Amino acid sequence: MKIELPEPDGTLVPYTMGEPRAYPRPSGPPSSRVAYAAAHVVADPFGDSLDWDATLAFRRHLWSYGLGVAEAMDTAQRGMGLDWATTRELIVRSSEEALSAGGRIVCGAGTDQLPPGPATLEQITAAYEEQLGVIEGAGAVPVLMASRHLAAAARGPEDYAAVYGRLLPQLRNPAVLHWLGPMFDPALEGYWGSSDLDAAADAVLALIREHAASVDGVKISLLDAGREIAFRRRLPAGVRLYTGDDFNYPELIKGDAEGHSDALLGIFDPIAPAAAAALHALDRGSDEYEEIFAPTLPLARHLFETPTFYYKTGVVFLAWLAGHQRHFRMVGGLESARSVPHLTRLFRLADAAGLLPDPDLAATRMRAWLTVQGAA
Repeated sequence: MKIELPEPDGTLVPYTMGEPRAYPRPSGPPSSRVAYAAAHVVADPFGDSLDWDATLAFRRHLWSYGLGVAEAMDTAQRGMGLDWATTRELIVRSSEEALSAGGRIVCGAGTDQLPPGPATLEQITAAYEEQLGVIEGAGAVPVLMASRHLAAAARGPEDYAAVYGRLLPQLRNPAVLHWLGPMFDPALEGYWGSSDLDAAADAVLALIREHAASVDGVKISLLDAGREIAFRRRLPAGVRLYTGDDFNYPELIKGDAEGHSDALLGIFDPIAPAAAAALHALDRGSDEYEEIFAPTLPLARHLFETPTFYYKTGVVFLAWLAGHQRHFRMVGGLESARSVPHLTRLFRLADAAGLLPDPDLAATRMRAWLTVQGAA
């Protein structure tokens, strides 16, 4: 399939698409690693809500490849257009779908129902409790998401310890903690009580040790492989490290003689078939693990380039090109957050990774989008 693509200066050059890679659906989830894909939502182009059919169909796509779904995380535009009322419905509907599909699901609990501006620690704790009640009531495992309100209100690590120390003992089942770096959300600078990441790590580890029975694991998204490995080696036995490092996930998931990371990744949304195949290759001890993941890394590093918090635009763009949804529209108009050169390169990288299952459809949609952008 041939298509003309613009260079950064606007010059059109011929491009010949490659063949998509065929990744058969596995019979179940991988056995050696726990893996969640943080799933995006599909906006309703004719209203202010979501296209529920397409949104839930995409979750069934992820489960069909044996991946778990991390629901209502930042990939789903938490804090970037998705309000709590819609998020609550998303958690309930997705949890019902997970039960029907036999799929694994975790859901983000935050404080985004609070109005913007200052909040007390008591109000923040109550907001978390409300969301945790919805998640556990739906039968899902909670992810205690990093809270912008808590980041603004906390005076130091003792305030984080006080809030989380009240929440964790209430839970029916162990939860996942969440450490999201400021590259993903600048409002989370200094989370855990310090901008010194070593001091912040000490605070998180102290909290986990105190409440280890209530902590399944901790998701870390700092895009720093060395720091994640050092943190992982200090965790109590039985507490998982879920990598959120979309730059270095193959080496972190593979691990070393001292341990490995499991996965809760935004990049697993667009590369789900490849991710599933790689993880099953790892189960077999096959060298195919590196070979499958290798072409996805340039795609991931481009998708999550600075400003990283706009990576969701690329995720939805790729879902549209791959035929998972019928439009490229996003909650809050975020389809305009990335440039024509950025998304054009994303198209090339997805094609090079063999992740556009229908080249004719992808080329047709790419041409139409470039025409609307004035770049065709």
